[in-house]
Amino acid sequence: MADFVDLVEANAAYAESFSDGGFDGIAKAGVGIVTCMDSRIEPLEMLGLKLGDAKILRTPGGRVTHTTLEALVIAVHLLGVKRILIVAHTRCAMASSTTQDLRERIEASAGQDASWLTITATADQLESLADDVQKLRTHPLVPEDVAVGGFVYDVDTGLIDRKY
Repeated sequence: MADFVDLVEANAAYAESFSDGGFDGIAKAGVGIVTCMDSRIEPLEMLGLKLGDAKILRTPGGRVTHTTLEALVIAVHLLGVKRILIVAHTRCAMASSTTQDLRERIEASAGQDASWLTITATADQLESLADDVQKLRTHPLVPEDVAVGGFVYDVDTGLIDRKY
């Protein structure tokens, strides 16, 4: 069982000085973040937030999917979220590849058909971002007083730029 040993050991070291227990699960800063699963993005740090401040949802390309939308409705009504940032990023594979290309690469890696796999690649990242912002702003279960903004994070400078 050596496949996770390094991570379990790192967790044990982390837990030795862990002092952040006891949170109730409410987003202390009232923030929800939808961003990409890209490992170059540190959602809390890039916004000056800390553990417990935000609900963070990660998807390929930072897209608002059915599951993400469900989580945001819960976050808005039950977990104190009053501001939602949808954060795309520069040099994103989901914005620089086609759905077909990504499926073919997955098929080559997996050795089996991936044509059934839902992939949210986009030819126009800003248009997709605008669509996702609009999807949230007009959703019947997202109150009008919840602020929704669309941003692009630059993975080379660390800056976010509001687009919508």
